[in-house]
Amino acid sequence: MKAHLTKGNEAIVKAAVLAGARAFYGYPITPASEIAEAAALYFPQAGGVFLQAESEVASVNMLYGSASAGVRCMSASSGPGISLMQEGLSYLAGAELPCVVADIMRGGPGLGNIAPEQGDYNQIVKGGGHGNYRTLALAPSSAQEMADLTTLAFDLADRYRNPVVVLADGYVGQMMEPVEFAAPRPVPPPPDWAVTGAAATRKNMLTSLYLEPDVLERHVRKLEAKYKEAERSEARAESWRTEDAEIVLVGYGIIGRILKAVVELGRARGMALGLLRPITLYPFPAARIRELSRRVKAFAVVELSTGQMVDDVRLTLEGRTPVEFFSRVGGNVPSAEDVLAFLASKFAACREEVLVHG
Repeated sequence: MKAHLTKGNEAIVKAAVLAGARAFYGYPITPASEIAEAAALYFPQAGGVFLQAESEVASVNMLYGSASAGVRCMSASSGPGISLMQEGLSYLAGAELPCVVADIMRGGPGLGNIAPEQGDYNQIVKGGGHGNYRTLALAPSSAQEMADLTTLAFDLADRYRNPVVVLADGYVGQMMEPVEFAAPRPVPPPPDWAVTGAAATRKNMLTSLYLEPDVLERHVRKLEAKYKEAERSEARAESWRTEDAEIVLVGYGIIGRILKAVVELGRARGMALGLLRPITLYPFPAARIRELSRRVKAFAVVELSTGQMVDDVRLTLEGRTPVEFFSRVGGNVPSAEDVLAFLASKFAACREEVLVHG
């Protein structure tokens, strides 16, 4: 299909409609507002529904209703709005209802500002609501991936009957790039578990309420088994120039793109750098990192936060391989030269320590 110059936020909506989504409920917030604007245009054109809810709390509960009826549905927001959605995401996961939510991250905490950041990692990847649930999380680094991973998000949501989040920073949401969209898919019919038809023919009433402890335990174990299967089957990452790397850089979203430039500059200056870019943040590509750790000397994680994904890298490695960390926050984004200067100083210090202490 011919490539179209498309903003990342708009690519999400076009891909959703082409993937058979027919309901969008949301509330505008910078830097995600173009998603609601595009949804208001494209969902009705496809015979679907767009509704600007009175709040993010209302929009996530509208997802609960549409998903219960077997409709492919989605919402979108940024940090403060996603925080308001957390209880609803817990309900959706508890009722095993598939949906897609796009989170275009901005600076925080609180209202913060409207500049790009990556401070929503913990509330999305670790589950910001209550209970033993997870949301699958995909991290695009380009407008093309905003489209491709949105399509994948709907497939994963249906496969695991669970909310899936497309987690992007404001830079990726706002940039315009050529995007090739997949061919349109037919709207999927309501699944067997959906609450559809006359009351007499409904198979069940979907709920996340379990009053008996043993019944709830069985349900939570069922969810746990589902998440374990996702961890075995769905982890994705891009490895770039890692075959002969001594230091592997780890970053996602816009940082993943910057780190490619860091690798090229570093190699031109004699540093054997490579890149691992997580595409799924949950499930986290732990196996890929452990595999690399068998032959590299160190990892360096770069994030637009004070350190959230770096915890997962360190937990994965269990102290077997050194992990350094560099970040900018508040909407500031490091240049390739900034990162390279950090690496040069940090690993030069490491070499000096080895020489001094043997």
